[in-house]
Amino acid sequence: MNSKEIRWKQRFDNFNKAYLKLKEAIEDFENLDLLSKEGLIQRFEYSYELAWKTLKDFLESRQVETGFPRDVIKQAFAYDIIDDGEIWLNMHNQRNLLSHTYDEENFNKALELIRKQYYEQLSKLHHYLQLQVDND
Repeated sequence: MNSKEIRWKQRFDNFNKAYLKLKEAIEDFENLDLLSKEGLIQRFEYSYELAWKTLKDFLESRQVETGFPRDVIKQAFAYDIIDDGEIWLNMHNQRNLLSHTYDEENFNKALELIRKQYYEQLSKLHHYLQLQVDND
């Protein structure tokens, strides 16, 4: 196993842990208070960060050159690893917005997007990458 293969699998291990924490919050959403919903958003932020970085490492282990998050998303879409590049680009923009501003309208919008769109995309990526790990 080469170093790039080892690297993406190590990164996936971290993404897996983050994803499972996000999944736990999503599944218990109806019982979350405001502080816990803020925690859900934080879990989304670090899950997203690990997702695109894992994708970058995975692509590079397959000799696909990538750069910044948008490049990674475009390449992952081109290689059919993700099925909705637009949602991923929106996810990237939303993550940046949440990291730099706080406003109740954005907060509520982000919760809806995470629950209705972003979590599904992260789940699909998690499943895809888990299959890659299992098949090696």
